[in-house]
Amino acid sequence: MSITPTEREQRVLDRIDQVRRRPARVREERVTLAHGSGGKATKNLIEAVFLASLGNPLLDRLEDGAVFPVDAGRLALTTDSFVVSPLFFPGGNIGDLAVNGTVNDLAVSGARPLHLTAGFILEEGFPIADLTGIVASMAAAARAAGVRIVAGDTKVVQRGKADGCYINTAGIGVVEHDVALGVDTARPGDAVLVSGPIGAHGVTIMLARGELDIDADLVSDTAPVHELVAGLLAAVPGVRALRDATRGGVATILNEIAEAANVAVLVDEAAVPVQAPVRGACELLGIDPLYVACEGRIVVVVDGAAADEALAVLRTHPLGAQAAVIGRIAADPPGLVLLNTAFGGTRIVDLLVGDPLPRIC
Repeated sequence: MSITPTEREQRVLDRIDQVRRRPARVREERVTLAHGSGGKATKNLIEAVFLASLGNPLLDRLEDGAVFPVDAGRLALTTDSFVVSPLFFPGGNIGDLAVNGTVNDLAVSGARPLHLTAGFILEEGFPIADLTGIVASMAAAARAAGVRIVAGDTKVVQRGKADGCYINTAGIGVVEHDVALGVDTARPGDAVLVSGPIGAHGVTIMLARGELDIDADLVSDTAPVHELVAGLLAAVPGVRALRDATRGGVATILNEIAEAANVAVLVDEAAVPVQAPVRGACELLGIDPLYVACEGRIVVVVDGAAADEALAVLRTHPLGAQAAVIGRIAADPPGLVLLNTAFGGTRIVDLLVGDPLPRIC
């Protein structure tokens, strides 16, 4: 008995759903670079190792920061580590990247950033001049974001045991808006927006390594997004979720939305803003810009009725001047991200197993 194309498609979708619902397992015996990429290997490591032992209602949501009540209201807490290579790149360095990245994790949790900590792991022989420049950049970024670095730590390891300088941060902020943000709150009919062109940071880092004979007039998009987010939350009701598109890029965030809320995310490729140099470099290297990291761009899920208002508010801020509505949330097929391509077809946008651009943050 023959089956119809619709039945065949449904069988494929059912099979994908069965595979996704299997308990996570780490098949490798040792940690690989893919485990830090933000893709499938990272997801398996987090679920099978960290959540299996450390899971709790705050951690299980896997948001960029944990929001919790205190006597005076709600606070948000986040932590991050920065291992970017090279340490200095067009548009910034590991110092301002660490501050902006931590501020942004607090911002997309709905919090006003207050204080940060900074822990340095330095390699024996690292130039003091480079360290001084990194710390000066951190100070400038903190002043620009209106936060203070209030505690820190320094460790030095033997030569060859690190890559010059690693930075670990923590950040705390206060949640002043009456919102409950989370990718698991997305629902059919919602709109998906990005605050500007994607992929500039990852491509800039890649080219700064000097391993490729490609010239492009690019700088990292590293920037603090807290003011952009604060303006959006103050002006637009119906914001469901916010994420900053770092490791794994926009594609990873869209998959997290689809899985957490058990919805479909439908994206229009032509609507996704990408700078021409970024697109050109990605085409030469066979990389999809949707998977390339940003450090000053956010993904927004908002009630569909408020999409135009949200877009207008984002565009009033310099970091959101090129914001765009890139897709919508649908009921079916649940758990999948589908891209309507520029050629008129449709393809599944899945999580990457590895990462074409390691060490970008």
